[in-house]
Amino acid sequence: MPRTTKAPLDADEERVTRAQRLLIQLGAALVSQPFDTHTHDRLRAFLTDDAEDVLASLETLQQRPEAELRHRVAELVGHQLFPGGAA
Repeated sequence: MPRTTKAPLDADEERVTRAQRLLIQLGAALVSQPFDTHTHDRLRAFLTDDAEDVLASLETLQQRPEAELRHRVAELVGHQLFPGGAA
């Protein structure tokens, strides 16, 4: 198994990663307790306060050229990807 590095995430990567984790947690909470008002409040707060910035960060990340993305993935996972895309 490849070792991971301690390469820090940039601001956009961090924002999208945190949002993804939160939304997965909220989605699971909605499935297990669909009428929990606390979960609904947290989701509503995310959509009101954070979603716009997260979507802007996601757009920024999606605009990166493939070569830059491959280099960044290699930094984060600690090994180079083969030219065909396999690790």
